[in-house]
Amino acid sequence: MPKMKTKSSAKKRFKVTGTGKIKRKHAFKSHILTKKSKKRKLALTHSTLVHASDENSIKEQLRLK
Repeated sequence: MPKMKTKSSAKKRFKVTGTGKIKRKHAFKSHILTKKSKKRKLALTHSTLVHASDENSIKEQLRLK
């Protein structure tokens, strides 16, 4: 039986915290930044947690479940 591999796209985008929650970064911060306000860009800089409804599918992609 071959090994279960993690999804490469998921392992690049998500990190697991010490308590087992999944951390992600905000989208829309890579280009076309001139029309976005400083407040909005600063808010997009910080990372956040994945929503509870998406957590199971991401854990499956990371082979944590």
